[in-house]
This record gives sequence, structure tokens and C-alpha cells, in this order.
Amino acid sequence: MNGFTAVFLAVTLSLLASCGGDSPNDKSEADRSSPVKDEITKMGEIPSLLSEGLTPEEQAELKEQILPSGVVDSKTAEEKFKKLLDDAKAGDPAAQNGLGVMYYTGEAISKKPSGQVMNNDPELAAGWFFRAAEQGFADAQFNLGLMYINGEGVEKNMTQAVELFKKAAEQGHVDAQNNLGAMYFTGEGVERDIKKAIGWFEKAAAQGNADAQANLEAIKATEK
Repeated sequence: MNGFTAVFLAVTLSLLASCGGDSPNDKSEADRSSPVKDEITKMGEIPSLLSEGLTPEEQAELKEQILPSGVVDSKTAEEKFKKLLDDAKAGDPAAQNGLGVMYYTGEAISKKPSGQVMNNDPELAAGWFFRAAEQGFADAQFNLGLMYINGEGVEKNMTQAVELFKKAAEQGHVDAQNNLGAMYFTGEGVERDIKKAIGWFEKAAAQGNADAQANLEAIKATEK
């Protein structure tokens, strides 16, 4: 049983961002529907607002934190990010999910009201995932579900995670299917139901998901 649980708990934030191929507290209703705060992010170079007053050495260190690995053409990178941001603001769910991933991983940066640069911004990431999830975008539903499980950017809420995983799983999202099976098996956020757990594991396993296959084997082992 411990081996089975570990498979579930080891799941981390999915980097299934559909960014055109270029990317990786239970809020009150008012909080969750409020506009996402203004971004101050640029890619490929340090924004003047962030570099002001820094020594060359501090600027170099900040630039290393800001830039995603592999960025060579800063102008091209910035243009791509601007397009992604524009598309997200225009309502493109794939861009919204991709932007959420970037804010979660720290590829895009935010500042605290004090001006301090944040390594990543789970709340802003959750806000973009929420926008895309509301449009039925499976990757975003899965990512937001994981944030509810981990209590990152939102308050921990297993029931909400189950609902999001269901929506993604019903669209064929393999990792959501596996996670949903795990939650039915453990009774986290939903009434325990071994039959439903096996059903979702089988769907994920049929798509080649190794965790789901291992989970099925673990269940079979307990029945012997």
C-alpha cells in the first residue's frame, strides 16, 4: 500500500503547456474571478524597472534567474513572450495555460508590492490556469488540480482537485486519469471507490501511463 501511495504523491506539476510548442486557499469567488494582476515580465533582457539601482554583478545574477535556459536571441524570446501574453489576455486557453506554467516554474517573473523579485508566482500561475480551466482546457484543469492538492497559489482543497481531475480525465488526459484513480483509491476528496479507481487506472494504463500500470499491479497484489 505504501508503494501505491508513493506513486500518487510523487506526481508534480505537469509541464504540458500548449504554448504553440515553445514552452515546459480555496479562493473566494471574488478572488478567483478578479483580474490577474499586471505583469512586469520581459524575457531576454532585464526590465528597466527591475534593473534600476542594481550593480552590474547583481544585474547579471538577476538575468540568470530570469532567462529560461536556451534563450539566445533575446529579442525573439521577448517577442514570443509578448505574443503569448497577448494571446492569453485575449482568451486563448492554450496561451493562458502556457503562461501559468511559466509563472509557476519561474521562466516568467513577478515582483512583490515591495519590489522584491519572486522566484516564481504560484498565485498568478493559478489565476491563469483557472482562466484556461474554465474554458475546458484539460492541461489547465490538471495543473490547477495539482495546485489544489499541494496548496500552491490556492488553499489546499482535495474536493476541488477531484472535480478538476474529473473534467480533464473525461477528455482523455492520461495523468488526470491516473490521479483520479488514486484519489478514488485513497478516498482523498471523494468517497472511496475501488471499482472506480481501477476503472480510471485502466484508462490511463491503456494509454501507456506507467504509474497507472504500477497502481493496477499494486491493487492486484493486495487481492492475492
